[in-house]
Amino acid sequence: MIRRQHMEAQKNTSSILVSEFLLICFPNLQTWQHWLSLALSLLFLLALGANATLLITIRMEASLHEPMYYLLSLLSLLDIVLCLTVIPKVLAIFWFDNKSISFSACFLQMFIMNSFLTMESCTFMVMAYDRYVAICKPLQYPSIITDQFVAKAAIFVATQNGVLTMPIPILSSQLRYCARIIKNCICTNMSVSKLSCDDITFNQLYQFVIGWTLLGSDLILIILSYSFILKAVLRIKAEGAVAKALGTCGSHFILILFFSTVLLVLVITNLARERIPPDVPILLNILHHLIPPALNPIVYGVRTREIKQGIWNLLRRLKEVR
Repeated sequence: MIRRQHMEAQKNTSSILVSEFLLICFPNLQTWQHWLSLALSLLFLLALGANATLLITIRMEASLHEPMYYLLSLLSLLDIVLCLTVIPKVLAIFWFDNKSISFSACFLQMFIMNSFLTMESCTFMVMAYDRYVAICKPLQYPSIITDQFVAKAAIFVATQNGVLTMPIPILSSQLRYCARIIKNCICTNMSVSKLSCDDITFNQLYQFVIGWTLLGSDLILIILSYSFILKAVLRIKAEGAVAKALGTCGSHFILILFFSTVLLVLVITNLARERIPPDVPILLNILHHLIPPALNPIVYGVRTREIKQGIWNLLRRLKEVR
């Protein structure tokens, strides 16, 4: 009895002393960190530059002031926020050995990562609906997919995912912590909560249920949308119409493929953590916040004639200013 009370006292003391966390990145890849940081910084600059260019192009080109491109702008904004939330801290650890992160900054990063990841998935779902209406109900498209629809969709995406994922960092912040070394480059819920002295079963269960409910429902609706699109396209008999219809969905489908593939690989590696070196899931988690944001605007820029023309117009204006 006395020993139990002593252990509880130690736990309480430890939880009070822990006022910040230390992020330990890639403990088994110390010699490769400088090369890795170079690759990550280049991807980071590419992601920020490509998304910023896309946003400016859509803003400046009147021909791109349409619901489809507004949704693409929303996706770019989410990508930029995700990059800025994760990568600067990772690079600070690599370059300046700045491993410490305060409680508030850690849980804020956790909230943004969880909420914006699900917001991005939900945005893909809305974009799939946009393509479904464009292909399957072309005559009704102007009356269904309006600027008001995009505004309501953006509010829905932000509110639903923000409210439902907010309890994850709140639950973690209420725990008592007996250790402060996080074996990760970022404050994921699982990496942080397992340092707690308390029972984290409910915390893990909530994240699992909410995460798979939000991401799973988006994926099901995306699959349904593309099933209807494929069915409608196969009915088209006009020459060249099938290629044109699929072309309007190709870029969006490739973006979903990037997003889903990286996420799926990350989930599999976390499930098989005991068989995989611990640095692999950490690296994949970071790349998931870099590869889709870097590739999304490039895919749309390369495959969409209107965006390519808008970028050329933007470059021409910059030359004229000089």
